[in-house]
Amino acid sequence: MAISAGLVKELREKTGVGMMECKTALVEAGGSLAEAEKILRKKGLAAAQRKASRATSEGAVGAYIHAGGKIGVLVELNCETDFVARTPQFQQLLKDVAMHVAASAPRFVSREEVTPAVLDAEREIYAAQAAATGKPPQVVEKIVQGKLEKFYEEFCLLEQPFIRDQEVTVGELVSQHVAKIGENIRVRRFVRFQLGDESRPKASD
Repeated sequence: MAISAGLVKELREKTGVGMMECKTALVEAGGSLAEAEKILRKKGLAAAQRKASRATSEGAVGAYIHAGGKIGVLVELNCETDFVARTPQFQQLLKDVAMHVAASAPRFVSREEVTPAVLDAEREIYAAQAAATGKPPQVVEKIVQGKLEKFYEEFCLLEQPFIRDQEVTVGELVSQHVAKIGENIRVRRFVRFQLGDESRPKASD
């Protein structure tokens, strides 16, 4: 069913959970805000979001080499304590995130990292494409917003569907670990190297 952006925004404001997670919960709940909130609570995402303000000064850097040494990834994953950083669950999450970056080649950690210049350029392209169809301005704007959401989903790590489970985003995967482990966890940055790519690898922040 179609879920309005306003409904997603309202749920996000009530729970503090990310847009993609809220939309998924609303679809599952048939558009019911109350049921969607219950779903988020059950998944532990709302609880995980409440931990998001905690300092994450510990953690680890993980590496993943793929395709016979043709792709290499470094990821910095932060948590609250060194004890958690050394647990198998944390190390597995670090490995999973690094593997995902190798396979999916995101450009940013989150939508908040997308620069105004990049957004303006994308918006201009989408607006021109939509306007060329002859649709009225208000429809063009809706099309542009929809394409921007797709852009975030394609290029922002936390909003990409996790390669090992397409039913959850990488952000949801991290939140699930926050709920299980009981500490805030944050993907700080990543860098991806690909053999033959002459562009300089750039950390995500």
